[in-house]
Amino acid sequence: MTVAEFAEKLNLTPLSLPDPGREITGYYAGDLLSWVMGRAQSGDCWFTIMSNINVLAVATLADVACVVLAEGVTLEDKELENARAKGINVLTSQKNTYTLCAEAGGL
Repeated sequence: MTVAEFAEKLNLTPLSLPDPGREITGYYAGDLLSWVMGRAQSGDCWFTIMSNINVLAVATLADVACVVLAEGVTLEDKELENARAKGINVLTSQKNTYTLCAEAGGL
């Protein structure tokens, strides 16, 4: 499923969507950036509540398909510009991480 299709099915709000056709091949949930960096797989949809520039660095290193910010978390304008420039898909939702993961698992 593509990031755009996933966003529509889970009613996610795109913050940065430079590559909406990127395929999601798995899921990962985590907030400890060093842990995510070593365990998230290329093509994963990464669920987190972290919202700083380091999230974008980890997303790039892990080559995730998208980052989903849970619980209404968003990024500052400077980080959003950086995400767009680096081709990182970033979405947000008011739902918590557990709910998002449960809904993703049902797709």
